[in-house]
Amino acid sequence: MIESILGAITLMIAGYLIGSVRIIEEGDQGLVQRLGEYQRTLQPGLNFVVPLMDSVVVDTVREQLLDIAPQNAITKDSVPIQVDAVVYWKIKDLYTAYYKVEDLEASLTNLVLSVMRNELGQLDLNEAMSAMNKINEALKVELQKPADSWGVEVVRVDVQEIILSQTVRDSLEKQIAAKTEGQATMTKTSATVNSIKQIAEALQGSEDPKAMLHYLIAKDYVASNEAMSKSDNSKIIFMNPSVLNEAVSDLINGPDIDSNSRNGAA
Repeated sequence: MIESILGAITLMIAGYLIGSVRIIEEGDQGLVQRLGEYQRTLQPGLNFVVPLMDSVVVDTVREQLLDIAPQNAITKDSVPIQVDAVVYWKIKDLYTAYYKVEDLEASLTNLVLSVMRNELGQLDLNEAMSAMNKINEALKVELQKPADSWGVEVVRVDVQEIILSQTVRDSLEKQIAAKTEGQATMTKTSATVNSIKQIAEALQGSEDPKAMLHYLIAKDYVASNEAMSKSDNSKIIFMNPSVLNEAVSDLINGPDIDSNSRNGAA
C-alpha cells in the first residue's frame, strides 16, 4: 500500500517537473501568462513555469521578410505606377508586439502601403525612377516612427521595381524620340551654318567667286551620289552617266562662267 502511494507521488512529481519545463530555442522568446495575465518573458534556454496555471506564447525575434505585392500609386506629376517592394523587420519587444497590436503583420503591411504611396506622391516620375536608394531610406525612416509603438524594428526597405503601364511607356518613348529628333535637327542646322561660313570664307579668298561656288556645288553633288551608291538601302541607282557628266559640267562651267569667257574672247 505504502509502495503504491509512493509510486503515485513519484509520478506526480515527475509529471509536475516535466510539465514545468519550457525550452526556448535560440532566436525565439516566450511570454508567460498565468491565468491570462502576463507574468514574464522567457529567454532562449531552459525555463520553468507553473503547470496548469501558466501558459506560454512563443514567437520569433529573428529578422523576417514582408513581401509587398505590386501596388498602385500616383506620382507628383500624376503618372500612375505600380510599386513592388519588400520590407525586412524584426520584433525587438515581444511584449509590446503581442499585446499592443491585434494583427502585427497585417498592420505592418497596411502601414507600408500607406507610407509608400504617400512618399511616391511627393516625387515626380523622373525622381522616382532615378532615386531608388533615397526612396528606400525615406520609407525606412517613415515606417520606423509608428513601428516603434508596436515593438518592431524596420531593418531595411527595398523597392525592387517601379512598373509603368504600356500607355505610359509608349508616351515616354515618343517623348524620347521627339527629343532625339530635335537634337539631330539642331546638330544638322549647326553643321549647315558651319558649312555656309566655310563656303563664304572660301569665296572671299577666291579670285573668281562664282567659279568657286560652282565647283563647291559640283563637289557636294558628286559626294552625295557616291554616298548613296554605298548605302545598304540604295544599292542600285538608275542614272545615265552621260547625264551626270553633263550636269557636273554645267555646274562647274555654269552660264555665268561661259558668259564671262565669251565676253573675254570678244
